[in-house]
Amino acid sequence: MNALLEQDKAATKCRIAAVIVAAGRGERAGQNASGPKQYRPIGDKPVIRHTIEAFALHPRVDVVVTAIHPQDADLFAAAADGIPGDLRQVDGGASRQESTRLALASLAGLSPEIVVIHDAVRPFVDGALIDRVVDAVTRDAGALPAVAVSDTLKRCGDADMRVRETVPRDGLYAAQTPQAFPFRAILAAHEKAREAGLVAFTDDAAIAEWAGIAVTLVKGSPDNVKLTWASDLALADERLKGVAARMPDVRTGNGYDVHAFGAGDHVMLCGVRIDHDRTLTGHSDADVGLHALTDALLATCGAGDIGTHFPPTDPQWKGAASRLFVEHAVGLVRERGGRIANADITLICEAPKIGPHRTVMVEALESMLGIAPERISIKATTNERLGFVGRQEGIAALATVSVVYPGSLPE
Repeated sequence: MNALLEQDKAATKCRIAAVIVAAGRGERAGQNASGPKQYRPIGDKPVIRHTIEAFALHPRVDVVVTAIHPQDADLFAAAADGIPGDLRQVDGGASRQESTRLALASLAGLSPEIVVIHDAVRPFVDGALIDRVVDAVTRDAGALPAVAVSDTLKRCGDADMRVRETVPRDGLYAAQTPQAFPFRAILAAHEKAREAGLVAFTDDAAIAEWAGIAVTLVKGSPDNVKLTWASDLALADERLKGVAARMPDVRTGNGYDVHAFGAGDHVMLCGVRIDHDRTLTGHSDADVGLHALTDALLATCGAGDIGTHFPPTDPQWKGAASRLFVEHAVGLVRERGGRIANADITLICEAPKIGPHRTVMVEALESMLGIAPERISIKATTNERLGFVGRQEGIAALATVSVVYPGSLPE
């Protein structure tokens, strides 16, 4: 753990706060109905939501304060809705420097040990980078991520744009955010700069240097890009959607059901009536195959089980056709954008014979699931005369389905 966080541990609770600077207008990205660039969607979420989530979900960050433009309150509320954690907002100022100072001042009552300051339009920051800058902070020094300059640098005249010299790039680094500092030191530096009337600092490390606070470079990330132009937003959107395409959200659900035999002259299996010397008992038509299938579908979207939606104590489901249960589960899957990839059902019984009815069963499931017959598998096996199935006391069924949902797998 960072040495600064270890010290005085018995006297105070160690806290890390994050400041997200998001009060800019983003004119260079052009006008857009979604608002300033930090609110425009990339990968189906606003830029700023990606950024806030990176800090709010980080296990070491206790509070996140975002400095926003006063006119963006509704945009911010919509973008941050549902993000867990201690999220706060303050109205920013006329410059990035002033917005940061106001956000820092809002944290004075909490007095965190370390503050991490980040640009809202760097949505690809990751947990490892946050850890690196936090771990490099000491009582007397801040930290910033940076990447070595790889391009050849030229200095030119302001008027004619003619090259005056080539600038050696040895020892030159491009600074990124998040930048982390001892909280009290960087807040004092901001207040001192304000009192001195200095407003042209381009990042917080520059203010720290001016105020005599040492700053340590840590390894930055080439992926941690700042979105400045409309083309940057388009590339970021393609990048996120490309990840979704490579890592689709494929979920598998399993279901199991069993019903005992009782007096009767037929059974319902996978939506098909089959003549038999006994029937399956249950509150509905006791279609063990469809009950297992219903549970499997519900499992793919965390929607409980068949009893959650169709309680056996509810008289309206007495004798009901089990295809209603399957169609209800299919509806829930589709409401969430799910697409059923395949369904596999295994019926475990000594009798009746399933083979002669398999084609009709597949047709019934094709209608219920809305998928092609080659995506449906119905199999049967005996229990080798073992257990309740082997004694022909009932029938069991196993079902497995795969459903592809929108989005990508969580990291």
